[in-house]
Amino acid sequence: MRIIIADASAIVRTILEQNLADYPEIKIVSSVSNGTKLINSVQNESADVVIIDLGLPYMDELDVLGSVGKSMQLPILAFAGTQADGIKATTSGAKDFMLKPALNSYNKDFFYSLVKKIKEIANETNASTPNAEKRTFEWPNSEKCGQSFKVLCIGASTGGPSAVSEVLSGLGNNFPLPVLYTQHIEIGADEKLAQWLSGTCKNISISIAKDGEEAKTGHVYMAPADTHLIIDYVKPSGIPVLRLSHEEPERFLRPAVNKLFRSAAQFYKKNCLAVLLTGMGMDGADGCKEICVNGGWTIVEDKSTCAVFGMPAAAIEAGGAKEVLPRGNIAKRVLELVKT
Repeated sequence: MRIIIADASAIVRTILEQNLADYPEIKIVSSVSNGTKLINSVQNESADVVIIDLGLPYMDELDVLGSVGKSMQLPILAFAGTQADGIKATTSGAKDFMLKPALNSYNKDFFYSLVKKIKEIANETNASTPNAEKRTFEWPNSEKCGQSFKVLCIGASTGGPSAVSEVLSGLGNNFPLPVLYTQHIEIGADEKLAQWLSGTCKNISISIAKDGEEAKTGHVYMAPADTHLIIDYVKPSGIPVLRLSHEEPERFLRPAVNKLFRSAAQFYKKNCLAVLLTGMGMDGADGCKEICVNGGWTIVEDKSTCAVFGMPAAAIEAGGAKEVLPRGNIAKRVLELVKT
């Protein structure tokens, strides 16, 4: 079994690594000290179980436990300071918990119990996965959408570039709406992504958004790295004027999909169309729900085509998904809605 350890204490991580090395059936594939590194490890390593200290720095517990435990169906064993914290962790996405011992209590009995729990939750997950129900969504009210849309917003994270390129390529030439796009991306990688998308999606123009820019139809405006993209105001003609913001990150994310979606919901209400694609975490869920509450329309990517089903799953759970479609059907549906 492949294990990821996430604990702020280097001493605890070393104790766990050294003692678990005595069990040949267990392999530590990553050992990290904070929430940010944990997310990177989960994305890059194939693991069977994750051991998480609930006091981990840079960790929003609901985001991490929900994304890793529920959306990715990767079993989590939580180390909790109290029984109440452990129970809360199991309701948020952890499979089970153990009370974190004092440093002098990491003894033979503790590791016997730890390995036993690791095996139990790994076996339980493996047993349930083959027969897990595949999520297939049919929304009988989807054909009732009759509003006239004036903007298309797209949000994505892990696996997003390839997903977005497929959707944009499917929109054809002369798409009649401005497209605003937020992608979680590292600093310095935004220009390269915009250039790659421009070369891949030759049917539509793509650029990094600029502060104060008017968003024209048939053009994609991508949020710069480490900068929120929002709508500042809408001109009488319906053209959105963009604003770049360095406000605090939301759930450790800047740019945040929620920021874009909320601003679009505020200004366009029933005339807002949004697509939420693959990604880890919960970003975009609140924004999707707000768009729906304001009368707009949202499409989220189905689990069957997601690299990570975290963000779409969170939007569905929040009641922010009007339609759930596999990636290959999204562009076609967008064109249908826009023509309607």
